[in-house]
Amino acid sequence: MRRFFMKLSALLKYNSIVIQCHDNPDADAICSGYVLYRYFLKHGKKVRLIYSGNFKITKSNLVFLINELHIPIEFVSNLKSKPELLLLTDCQYGEGNVKKFPAKEVAVIDHHQVYSTLPKLNEVRSNLGSCCSVIWNLIKIEDETSSIDIDENIATALYYGLYSDTNAFSEMSHPLDRDMIEALDYNKNLIMKLKNMNLTLKEAKIAGVAMLGVEYHAENKYAILRTDPCDPNILGLIGDFIVAVDNIDVCLVYSVLSFGVKFSIRSCSNETRADELATFLAKKIGSGGGHTEKAGGILKNELIIKQYPDYIEIDDDSARHSISNIIRERMADYFENAEIIHANDTTLVLSHMSKYERSPITLSYIDPHELVPTGNMAIIRTLDGDANIEIRNNTILILDSNGSVKVISAEKFNSSFKKTRKKFKFNSDYIPSIKNADTGKSFSLLPLAKSCESTGDIKIYAKKLTKTTKLFSFWDSDKYMIGQKGDYLAVSQDDIHDIFIVEKNIFKKTYKSV
Repeated sequence: MRRFFMKLSALLKYNSIVIQCHDNPDADAICSGYVLYRYFLKHGKKVRLIYSGNFKITKSNLVFLINELHIPIEFVSNLKSKPELLLLTDCQYGEGNVKKFPAKEVAVIDHHQVYSTLPKLNEVRSNLGSCCSVIWNLIKIEDETSSIDIDENIATALYYGLYSDTNAFSEMSHPLDRDMIEALDYNKNLIMKLKNMNLTLKEAKIAGVAMLGVEYHAENKYAILRTDPCDPNILGLIGDFIVAVDNIDVCLVYSVLSFGVKFSIRSCSNETRADELATFLAKKIGSGGGHTEKAGGILKNELIIKQYPDYIEIDDDSARHSISNIIRERMADYFENAEIIHANDTTLVLSHMSKYERSPITLSYIDPHELVPTGNMAIIRTLDGDANIEIRNNTILILDSNGSVKVISAEKFNSSFKKTRKKFKFNSDYIPSIKNADTGKSFSLLPLAKSCESTGDIKIYAKKLTKTTKLFSFWDSDKYMIGQKGDYLAVSQDDIHDIFIVEKNIFKKTYKSV
């Protein structure tokens, strides 16, 4: 179901507001707090931006950021009086790295995983790359009378918050993050200076030592490196350097920290998507995501212990489930237990598959020629990521209720679907878009979506997957779709190259045996 957002304007009933960052705040915490400060200041509220902890901000890029944008952030040990509203940004009330101040009411805006009970007033989007992205989306969905103008300072803060928290945008996984970047008119000179302030001499030495300890796996052409604790951006810099080596296609760099592990992935192979590998590594023990070539994530100690009861937080290679051995085990599992299929040059053995028919379902279709001319390249943005397609004279887009978009031919549409007046129900919290790659202009797909219904004549052959499978489809030979054990590999009865993967729960709801 589409979710309902906490509106920023709902917090305007409070007159005394304190915005709190976590202790030892990073760029995302400071920048998100600053944008919230500007929002409430515009509406005439008595507002403060604070942080606490054992240390004041000293990192050169953060001090420069605060001075250049005139961010009025204060270091405090105590609050003399209870604010009407204590609004936590980029953190959650009661967390170990957040000093607990009393307040009449508490609210939370965050993008991290939820590990404790949230206050009633909250907006937590764990699938977004930064808290700045959460706040930008809240501003975007407000009506004009309740919002603020995103001037250059606010745009710069939003941009740098996301840049810093996603390792220079390499770990973004949600399209809203990309939407925000493309919408912001930020101070490019200031961002350039900030980008070149991240590496200290100590961190340069850490990177050099890590590179000396590279662990290379020749059969599958991947490397693993461990660094001493450092700024997450350093992991990405090391990965960029190592993946440039001629015999290395994939590089994983990680650092063991107090809460668990921060890792970064680089890939120059189209058969290994960095974002998908990051998700695989973090399954049930953290979170991961990013781009096709650059990705990363975190592994949490408390989640690792649940999956590996004998896990020891002090890394020791002699222990079966030390963090280094867990990472090695998962990397080996990923590369050694996966099948790769290229639809263009693969003919499936139909005698090993069962025949199914798709039950009639209400979907929607879009004629993209109203938005992008024939012959032009287009970028379709969905929750599944960006897909590059050529708009041919017979291209039709099929949009399902979960926000996924499939590209088919007009001939396929006419034989498998019929137009209907039945209401199409859209349940995703992100509306897919299409961008003309030549002009850069984007269009939302939902306003142009018209209802259609499968005819029930769509017949396929399918079989359960017995291992992880990567499929390069006929429509996109550069980017694969992923299927896990238990999902279904399917092929259209009337087109042997129309091979696709269907998630097991969706398959059971959508297809019936013939």
